[in-house]
Amino acid sequence: MSKIVSKLIDDLKSMIDLAVNDAINAGELPQISEKFDFNIEIPADHQNGDFASNVAMVNAKKFKIPPIKIANAICKNLKLNNKMIDRFEIAGPGFINFFLSKNFFASVINEILELKEDYGHSNFGNGKKVLVEFVSANPTGPMHMGNARGGALGDCLAAVLDAAGYNVKREFYINDAGNQIEKFAMSLDIRYLQLFFGEESYTLPEDSYHGEDIKDLAKDFMDINGNSYLNVDSEIRKKALVDFALPKNINKMKSDLEKYRIKFDRWFHEIDLYNNGEIAETIQILKDNNMTYDLDGALWYKATKSGAEKDEVLIRQNGNPTYFAADIAYHRNKFFKRGFDICIDIWGADHHGHVARMKGAMNAIGLDGNNLDIILMQLVKLVKDGKVVRMSKRTGKAIQLSDLLDEVPVDSARFLFNMREASSQMDFDLNLAVKEDAQNPVYYVQYAHARICSILKNLEKENIKPKSCSDKELFLLNSEEEIDLIRHLSLYTTEIINAAKSYDPAKITRYVITLATLFHKFYNSCRVKCENEDLMSARINLCLCVKIVICNILNMFKINVPESM
Repeated sequence: MSKIVSKLIDDLKSMIDLAVNDAINAGELPQISEKFDFNIEIPADHQNGDFASNVAMVNAKKFKIPPIKIANAICKNLKLNNKMIDRFEIAGPGFINFFLSKNFFASVINEILELKEDYGHSNFGNGKKVLVEFVSANPTGPMHMGNARGGALGDCLAAVLDAAGYNVKREFYINDAGNQIEKFAMSLDIRYLQLFFGEESYTLPEDSYHGEDIKDLAKDFMDINGNSYLNVDSEIRKKALVDFALPKNINKMKSDLEKYRIKFDRWFHEIDLYNNGEIAETIQILKDNNMTYDLDGALWYKATKSGAEKDEVLIRQNGNPTYFAADIAYHRNKFFKRGFDICIDIWGADHHGHVARMKGAMNAIGLDGNNLDIILMQLVKLVKDGKVVRMSKRTGKAIQLSDLLDEVPVDSARFLFNMREASSQMDFDLNLAVKEDAQNPVYYVQYAHARICSILKNLEKENIKPKSCSDKELFLLNSEEEIDLIRHLSLYTTEIINAAKSYDPAKITRYVITLATLFHKFYNSCRVKCENEDLMSARINLCLCVKIVICNILNMFKINVPESM
């Protein structure tokens, strides 16, 4: 929370604690042996106060009297010793509502102007090491629309956690080992042979990769190497094809994601877990902990001991570890080898059944599965002219991340994909994403910032510049539009913390849209340049505060902050 809001909540708790004890000592409330608990909340409707306490409601059973009597006793003994609170009242069956004073609103403006780009940051996370792993698309093919949503969600979540005081790293896990690479090698091999002998001579199996990208990669390989790999051992040819094609795919992923303004701290290769023995280490730990058994020539993990519906194969009959075995080793690497306190994975909703298995596996190897948090992301549909779009007009193929970025501004993509929480399905409206008007939410927010810049430039032409204001001058900001705007500004740090707690950066997207709405409402009702110079200076400072917060949010989400539009 902002320093002001955080201190105010602490002070309100202390004042209520003191009032309860005074009421007990005065015989107005009965003695109780239990500790009484309560919260200070921010009501959705400010007609019900700026802060509210449920102290009377949640302690009625302990005091064995109605909440309204408890509230009356507390309020009779409540001494306001904080100049930020103007008054309090009892509402409904016993809520105690508090109303803010002019001092609070003036202090919010002063705090924002003092902290500037640091406003909104807190030490809520206490520097805990957090790894956010996201996108992690299969490197055997191009990235799709789910990766577009997951990329924006993961990157913005990492930014929110960073602002909330966590030590955050971003990671992409490259599945460059196991079955999918064998399938990739086989698919490339057949496509390469088809270039010389025709498709009728070599049939592509149903469970191989049939995308046009495989054909393109095989053709690129042939253009460089010609027929020199036709008469070599097939395993040598497959390895050469994979060694050529996989880095090309990974580099394409990196360039597409950089265009999307996503930069990972590490690209982690699954193959490293095989080469450095970590998969073998992890399987041995499971064996030592009596969490495995042999059956039909395979090694099985006792997943049912951790509450899963069925046990899982760790090593197949052919001696190769499964993807699940590698995944356990990878998460052990995160926690045990690299010392992350919290690991967050963003997966597609189709991985729902894997969540409990992976958490259970962490417990099975001696780690704490509660420190592994999985965000399940629902599907996204592309919509244009009211119809679902599945194919790219440019390529005639399934829409990829690169297609989207060719058609839609990155600002729109990153903002719109963070309009809703990950657990909800969403339609991405291509028409809306390219609009340059107030219907497009990111344009609407950017325009608020540009409008403030325009106000300041026009004032500067008349030699009117921002200046520090006294509290007395800031007290002049007392219209409904001004108060609503300042109140919303005061909640920014709290919103960052709430977004970090719930792993939902969409809270901040919605927050800044509301901020822009409140600013436009203020602009239309309150002339910044007015005859009262003190009021004009106060309004300029308020504009600066809105500008700072919009800038902080858009910069945090790697969205452009235009000064003119």
